[in-house]
Amino acid sequence: MSAAPALELTEEITGKQPPSGVRKALVKRLSDVICIPASQLAPQERHMAGDVLVELLRDAELPMRASVAKRLVMLNEAPRTILIILAKDEIEVAKHVLEKSNSLTDSDLIQIARKVSMAHRKVMAQRRKVSDAVVDALVQFLEEDVVETLLRNTGANFSETAIQRILTVSRQYQPYVTLMCKREELRPSHGLTMFWWADTKNRKTILRRFGVTRSVLQNSCADLYPQAAAEGWNDAAVRKALQFIERRQRNRAATERSQYEDLEDAIEQAHVNGMTRDIAQEISYMAGLKPATGAQIMTDEGGEALAILCKATGLKRENIGKLWRALRRVEFLEDGSENPALSDAVHIYDSISTNNAQTVLRYWNWSLTSSLTPEVLQYIKRGVIPKEEDYGAAAITAALVFGNRK
Repeated sequence: MSAAPALELTEEITGKQPPSGVRKALVKRLSDVICIPASQLAPQERHMAGDVLVELLRDAELPMRASVAKRLVMLNEAPRTILIILAKDEIEVAKHVLEKSNSLTDSDLIQIARKVSMAHRKVMAQRRKVSDAVVDALVQFLEEDVVETLLRNTGANFSETAIQRILTVSRQYQPYVTLMCKREELRPSHGLTMFWWADTKNRKTILRRFGVTRSVLQNSCADLYPQAAAEGWNDAAVRKALQFIERRQRNRAATERSQYEDLEDAIEQAHVNGMTRDIAQEISYMAGLKPATGAQIMTDEGGEALAILCKATGLKRENIGKLWRALRRVEFLEDGSENPALSDAVHIYDSISTNNAQTVLRYWNWSLTSSLTPEVLQYIKRGVIPKEEDYGAAAITAALVFGNRK
C-alpha cells in the first residue's frame, strides 16, 4: 500500500485557482468546531479555528460566506473577529450578522457602521435592540431610509444628541415629524418646537400630546409669587419661569397701558383696519406674550397657532375669523368652500381646553424668547444650533424656529 503524499509547505500556487471540494468541506468542519458548546471546547481552540476559517473565507465564493454567516450568527461564543469581517462583507452576507448577532458589542457595531454602505446601516437599524450609542453612529449619516427605520424600531434607544440632529433636519422632511411624534423620547421642547413646521395632522398630534395642564407646577410654586413680588421681580430667570407657570394668561398691566380698551377691542380694530405692526404688538402684550412670540403666531401659515392664542386668552371663537381677516388671509376658496386651514383652526379651538391651550402658549412664549441673548441671536443669524448644555433647551427652540424662516 503506497503512502499518502506529503503536504508540500514550500510550494507556491500562482494564479487564481477555483475553490476545491476540500475547501468547502474544511469550511464546514471549522464551522462545526466553532459551534461546539463552550463546555466541550477551550476558547483558545475556538479562536484558532476562527483564525483559520477567516483566511479560507477571504476569497471564498459568496454562497459559502453567506452560509457561514447564517451558521455563526446565533452563536454567543462566535469569535468576534470573524463576525466583524462577515459584517463588513457584501450585504447578502453581512445582513445575517448585522441584524441578529448577539456577539457584536456596541463598539463593534459603531466601528462597522462607519465603514459600510447605507444598506448595511439600514439592516443594523432593524436590530431587535439598538443602544443609544449605536443609534448616534447610524444617525450621523442622516440617511433617510436608515433614520426612518430607526424611528420605527421600538427597540432603538435615542439619545438627546440623535433626537436633536433629527429634529433639525425634520424642518425640511415631514416624514421625520410623523415618526418623531410617536417616539417616547420626545419631550415638550422637541414637540412644541417641531409644531412650527409640522403639517396639520402632526400639529394635532403634538397638541394632544403636549397640551396638558400645569396644575402640579402651579400648586407647588403658588407661594413664590408674593415672595418674588416683594423682591421687586429682580431675578430675570425667576420672573420668566414664574410667568410660564402662572395661571392668568392676559397681562392686566399691559391692558391698562394700552390705547385699546381690551384684547377684544384691539382685535376688532385690526379686523376693521387691517393688522399693523403696532396693533400686533399690543395684542401680544395684552395676551401676555412677547412681540416675537406674537409675530411667530401671526405669521404662521396655518391657523392652529391662532386658535391656541384665542383659546388660551379666553377669546370667543369668532375672534379666530377676525384675526384671519385682519391678517388678509384667504377665507374662502374659489369653489366657495371655507379655507381648510381656517376650518382646522376652529377645530383646534373647540377640541382643546383653555388650561391646556395656556400651557402650549406659555411654553411657546418662554421657549422662543427667554434665551434670546446676543450670543444666541448670533447663532440664529449664522444658522447654527447652539448646544443645550451651554445655552439650554429654550435657546435651541429659538434657533430652530427663528432660523427656519423662509
